[in-house]
Amino acid sequence: MIRRGILQLRPQNGHRSVYRAAQSVRRFSAVMVIAVATTTGVFATSSMAADPGSLAPSFEVPGASGSVKLSAYQGKLVYLDFWASWCGPCRRSFPWMNQLQARYGAQGLQVVAVNLDAKHADAVSFLSETPATFTIGFDPAGTVATSYGVVGMPSSVLIGADGKVIAMHAGFNEGDKTELENLVSQNLHRMAKK
Repeated sequence: MIRRGILQLRPQNGHRSVYRAAQSVRRFSAVMVIAVATTTGVFATSSMAADPGSLAPSFEVPGASGSVKLSAYQGKLVYLDFWASWCGPCRRSFPWMNQLQARYGAQGLQVVAVNLDAKHADAVSFLSETPATFTIGFDPAGTVATSYGVVGMPSSVLIGADGKVIAMHAGFNEGDKTELENLVSQNLHRMAKK
């Protein structure tokens, strides 16, 4: 079943042709898949590369202040976000992620946002208009996005302190804020109990 929201995304009967097309395009480039999925409004993969419960794929990408490595945040709850400058919902998610980092950073949350723009200047322009107070990395080839099975912008992955995927989410709107923040809060609470 295709559904926007937390957990794995599956194709619905009425969208099998778009689903198959997205699978074929995925072989060529993560950016191409993202463009197809965004224009069709369908976000699906046959098997997300980072299923809940699996170990999150490690990565290292250039960042605004040096290298950004997932391994650097071991022991923290990581809210990993994939974004692009052309993505309207990404502009709305950045202020919320700034608030999330400010509210929960001291409790062990780290927001990491990986940009997929082919042109670095596009990402820089976006960030000058929509500043980020969290970690930013750049993945112009879409390698990290591919390893996570990302097919829509924005997409987020919540990664536990143990390095395992807790949940995945595609898209962003006002209604998502409460659900996502509750998920972050609950997992930080579990971490504090250990």
